[in-house]
Amino acid sequence: MLGGGAGRTGIALTDRQRLAWLRLIRSDNVGPATFRDLINHFGSAEAAIDALPELSRRGGATRSVRITSRSDAERELEAASRHGAVFIGVGEPDYPPALRQIDGAPPLIAAKGNLSALTKPSVGIVGSRNASISGAKFAAMIAHDAGRAGYMITSGLARGIDTAAHRASLDTGTIAVLAGGLDQPYPPENLGLLDDITNGSGLSVSEMPFGWEPRARDFPRRNRLIAGISLGVVVVEAAERSGSLITARMAADFGRLVFAVPGSPLDPRCQGTNGLLKEGATITTGSEDVLVALAPLSQLDLFSPPIIEEPSKYNNDMMPPDDDARGVIVNALGPTPVEVDDIIRHTELPAATVYLILLELDLAGRLHRHSGGMVSLAY
Repeated sequence: MLGGGAGRTGIALTDRQRLAWLRLIRSDNVGPATFRDLINHFGSAEAAIDALPELSRRGGATRSVRITSRSDAERELEAASRHGAVFIGVGEPDYPPALRQIDGAPPLIAAKGNLSALTKPSVGIVGSRNASISGAKFAAMIAHDAGRAGYMITSGLARGIDTAAHRASLDTGTIAVLAGGLDQPYPPENLGLLDDITNGSGLSVSEMPFGWEPRARDFPRRNRLIAGISLGVVVVEAAERSGSLITARMAADFGRLVFAVPGSPLDPRCQGTNGLLKEGATITTGSEDVLVALAPLSQLDLFSPPIIEEPSKYNNDMMPPDDDARGVIVNALGPTPVEVDDIIRHTELPAATVYLILLELDLAGRLHRHSGGMVSLAY
């Protein structure tokens, strides 16, 4: 069995902070990276919320930024409570330690079920919705054996491979990551399975608002959470253009292990997994291939500094950046993503000024954020 891993580390939010965090992350143009920068700059979500209108105006917004009201946030918290769910902040003890490490970790996740499962080491299992009998059996075998070894099994509640992995790990614990709100699970035929998960040793997780019906573009966000929660991802049967390949590539970007099960070159469901093997994924023909590779990672301390509210290290009474500085940065940016450090070197402006102007542009909808902390100008 596994050692304790990272365990429960972090600082609990107060009810007031949790409400402000929810208001901030649900406001226009505030994604995870912007949220982190706002907290770092202003010291608290409440102070950041107060600053949003002026920041977006200075960034060139053509209309007033929509800020989630206190009453709307309270209604979502009440909806979560009625559903038996809670919101967990990125710095709190129940937040998944591996997920906390990724670039752009969601500041808040909603969870329902056995919360202690979130802090245990996890392996992701994903694959074809149109799974073969042998593919589903293989996924179930990996899930069963990994679960018996002490891992949580994380997947996306989809048909096929996801379903097989979840069912095989109901007794040991499994995490269902949803693309919509926790009250909008998909697909409908897996509602019974989801109840079995949340009423047993596992839980469901989402970063989307309650009432949010999943759309096609929401599933890559779900895949990002699967990859982030897991120490490694096993792909069983994936077509050449498959959401499972997105999960695998995100896992690789996060520094996680990627396992692929080889299949017949004549089976379209195996073209993606065979392609992953060509790209360097670990060939997987049995549970031991996964367990042996993951064993060293499961003992690592995955704690990383969380987002916490504290007095800002910046002087928020300083004069706002002038239009000349803002123009220099806008002219330096383009459609190609660049690192913020390169912007600072190129413009020779103070780092604090550059970060603040990027925040202004972001909140005005004029900035795109990319993996690795890179940014580009929105056109």
